[in-house]
Amino acid sequence: MKLKVFFRTRVWISTMLALVCMLSQTLPGLADTSLSSGADSKTTSMENQTNSSKQLDPYYFEKLDQWKKEGASTDHMGKMTIPGSKLVGQSENAAVSIGSYNEKNGVLIWSAARDEWIEYEVDVAQGGLYTIEMSYNPFVGTKYRKPIALNLTVDGSSPYLESKSVELYRQWKDKFPIRKDDKGDEIRPTADDKSGWLSWELRDLSGVYEEPLTWYLKPGKHRIRLAGSDPFALESITLKAPDQTTDYKTVKSKWPTGAPTVQADPIVIEAEQMQWKNDSSISLAYDNDIATTPSVRGHITYNVIDGSRWSSNNQEISWNFDVPETGYYKIAMRADQSYVSNRSSFRQIMINGKVPFSELKAYRFMYSSGWKGITLSDDRDNPYEFYLKKGTNTISMRVTWAPLGSISSDLDHTISELSKLSADLRTLTGGVDDKNRTWDFKKDLPTFVEQLQGVHDDLDGVRARMATINGRPDAVAQALVTVQKDMEDLLKNPDEIPYNASILNRLQGRVAEQIKQLTYQPLQLDRIYVVPAEQPFPNMLPTFYEKWEGAIINFIDSFKSKRTTNKDEMVLDVWMLRGRDYVNMLQGLADEMFTPQTGIKVRVNLLKDEKLLVMMNAAGIAPDVALGLQQQIPFDYAIRGGIYNLKQFPDFDEYYKQFSPGTWPAFYYNGGYYAVPETQEFRVMYYRKDILQKLDLKVPDTWDDLYKMLPVLQQNGMNFTPVNDHGIFLQMHGAEYYLQDGSKTGLTTEKSFNAFKQWTELQNKYAIDQQMDSFYQHFRDGSYPLGIADLNTYLQLNVAAPELNGLWGVAPVPGERQDDGTVARWMGGNMYSSMIMKNAKHPKEGWEFLKWWTSAEVQERFGTDLETLNGVTFRWFTSNMDAFTQLPWKEDDLQAILEQWRWYREVPNVPGGSYLMERELKNAWNRTVIDGMNYRTSLELSAKELDREVQRKLQEFKFVDGNGKMVRSLDLPVITKPWEGVDKYVKK
Repeated sequence: MKLKVFFRTRVWISTMLALVCMLSQTLPGLADTSLSSGADSKTTSMENQTNSSKQLDPYYFEKLDQWKKEGASTDHMGKMTIPGSKLVGQSENAAVSIGSYNEKNGVLIWSAARDEWIEYEVDVAQGGLYTIEMSYNPFVGTKYRKPIALNLTVDGSSPYLESKSVELYRQWKDKFPIRKDDKGDEIRPTADDKSGWLSWELRDLSGVYEEPLTWYLKPGKHRIRLAGSDPFALESITLKAPDQTTDYKTVKSKWPTGAPTVQADPIVIEAEQMQWKNDSSISLAYDNDIATTPSVRGHITYNVIDGSRWSSNNQEISWNFDVPETGYYKIAMRADQSYVSNRSSFRQIMINGKVPFSELKAYRFMYSSGWKGITLSDDRDNPYEFYLKKGTNTISMRVTWAPLGSISSDLDHTISELSKLSADLRTLTGGVDDKNRTWDFKKDLPTFVEQLQGVHDDLDGVRARMATINGRPDAVAQALVTVQKDMEDLLKNPDEIPYNASILNRLQGRVAEQIKQLTYQPLQLDRIYVVPAEQPFPNMLPTFYEKWEGAIINFIDSFKSKRTTNKDEMVLDVWMLRGRDYVNMLQGLADEMFTPQTGIKVRVNLLKDEKLLVMMNAAGIAPDVALGLQQQIPFDYAIRGGIYNLKQFPDFDEYYKQFSPGTWPAFYYNGGYYAVPETQEFRVMYYRKDILQKLDLKVPDTWDDLYKMLPVLQQNGMNFTPVNDHGIFLQMHGAEYYLQDGSKTGLTTEKSFNAFKQWTELQNKYAIDQQMDSFYQHFRDGSYPLGIADLNTYLQLNVAAPELNGLWGVAPVPGERQDDGTVARWMGGNMYSSMIMKNAKHPKEGWEFLKWWTSAEVQERFGTDLETLNGVTFRWFTSNMDAFTQLPWKEDDLQAILEQWRWYREVPNVPGGSYLMERELKNAWNRTVIDGMNYRTSLELSAKELDREVQRKLQEFKFVDGNGKMVRSLDLPVITKPWEGVDKYVKK
């Protein structure tokens, strides 16, 4: 125990001394400051640690309240329209021109491909609050699918957080009639971009406010800047007073009286037959309830709006319907709102593009199990009436969670308070969980207990309001009860709090998860009814006997076989380890493209679990081709003779050149290649442009550059992400994981020791945190303005961190400068693969299918359809670079990813090492960083364990004889040069 304490103390002292030395060199005068009085030093440190997570910009509701106190009003007649062509300024690289677009002349055509900005000037005569409406036309095409994201500033600043990212939406429409597969089941349709000239009042993109955003403009001239990287055409920008929406009683009093009673049949709108939707990922779902229409018994029919996909971020759907007579109507819906137990969902409902009265700004759909007939009514269940004119009308519904906005704000404040308390606690303990130290906590950290108790008590009010707004307590309220109980456990024994400091971080994460839950507003729709006010609604629910009939029919249908293929017919059997939508999309592409081109019929089946492939292969009924497998699976099959060596095909060597050489070692075994790369992920470095600019720092190109930056970041309460990937250092230093013959590891070379030392020094010398709960959250709040993460983080930041629009970028991972001046950035990633089974009945046809499946044309089409159907977060990281570059990346970001791709290199597999390497290197890291063991000793221990297991497995697979002598070499491939295939895509 004493030895362990000694090691921990030694590491801590060494780290502090190194940090002081670096700070004294990097920031003159800092060393003297750090040696000032303890109280002053502690206060400064606390302030620095909390500054990074402090919300620098106010939220819109806070700014609006301030403006109103300053006298800002919506009661004015001001209205100004700025033509899109009247630019007064633009960034140096802005790709703008004035011309004709989609039958409109003299409009601005902004062909943005990277971060750019344009400016307009407006002369305001009447001061007040103004909304901003834009007339625009998005570019349409396979590379343009996401909404147009803009950062809007007025007179050089963003007045509130939400103005940093506003979106201009597209209009999509599902493809009808819906295609069917050979079993008679419908295939979920994708959507076409039907965007033309559109008009949109800027709103917060999360849907937390009922009204459009406003800006306070005083009399005089103002500059409006739009910054973004998404191309579109702009006709005009209109600034005007916000529309005033009054309550139902007031609105109805202004409608015509004495109108004749409408005599007409009910209007029934099938929800799936929408006119348009503003998000392509709002998709259809199949429901087999007896009353759901349309339906074909025994077959999948996409007949409802999928509530789980229509649940957030201003997602809007619009339907057209024809009114036979002018008069009064009422509206009802057959809806299912049972996704989250006891949780209400909210929708803003518009008729002919306007919210008719204030009660529909955020209409509540109460939780209930199963389908219900819901009539739009007041709180006394009196149906609302709508005055509709004869002819075509529209009804639109937009996701909102405005009633829960105050709850979200309070929970955000809770997170902020917990973050401050956590920072104070880290300052007190030095980040060390020392069980041998005793604390008098109320004396050591005064007011901490009172502050934590205050946070606990505030949650009582939040839970009570939540129940009132929601109509009943729900899972969020219960989760807050759990958070409070954890706080109570801490408060019972204050002197034990320093030993449980990590609990505060966990509590922040749990509260943040509840905010995320609040934004989830699902609602499933089957039909909408528009009925004359004096008439009853049609039956929207099945009778008791109809329910029984439906249950019996569905039970019988579950036994029906859907096999339609003749056993004697030659059909290539393909299994795919992905979701049902992936399988259906690939089957559709194969039917549309592959079979007509080759004459080979294909049957794509869903593989739910990779273990099924093992069992089916053992039983001799495996497929011809397997897709979507993690990159380590082919090696496991190859060493056991379970899959095809693709080098047997005469054109493999030519096919090999299509992909990065660094991808192939993962699929190599004993002179052959046994799989092809399907998708490929990279780690890149993410950086906050705003924070680095403020600190006068540049994006680091090498690790030495980063080491010089760390003292500045840490002095400002910031840090760099922990690096969990040993490959970043081992590969960049030129260390090899195994000897080329595969007989043992290469971890005991000087290169390996130096690389391992550099990896562990991130914590032991440079004070980088040992663990990280969420890079996304740290990056968002600025506590980690630099960090390494995979491409999924790229999508997450694009979708879930809109306030950072234009404020972050990606760069290659820092590397090691070589003698020739180049910077080596060797690193692997994560791949999914495709392979041909050894027992395949049609191996040659399987090879033709794999070449087709991984071709640029098919990969681009598949990725485009996938993202259109499911949204940006489902981007397809294809291994085919021709297809990858056609996906909708921001140009600057794409160039950074391509530079990292140049240095992509996977570690070859060796029997025994492939599954043990990760564990043993992590053990070595733990011994050095946590237990304080010498880095060489620790790595040697892991190398010894690995060598023992490798020798055992090599003997099992006959590479080593019974005497331990190597009888044949694995002859592992060695990649020493970066991929030149990237060059044709790199823009100088």
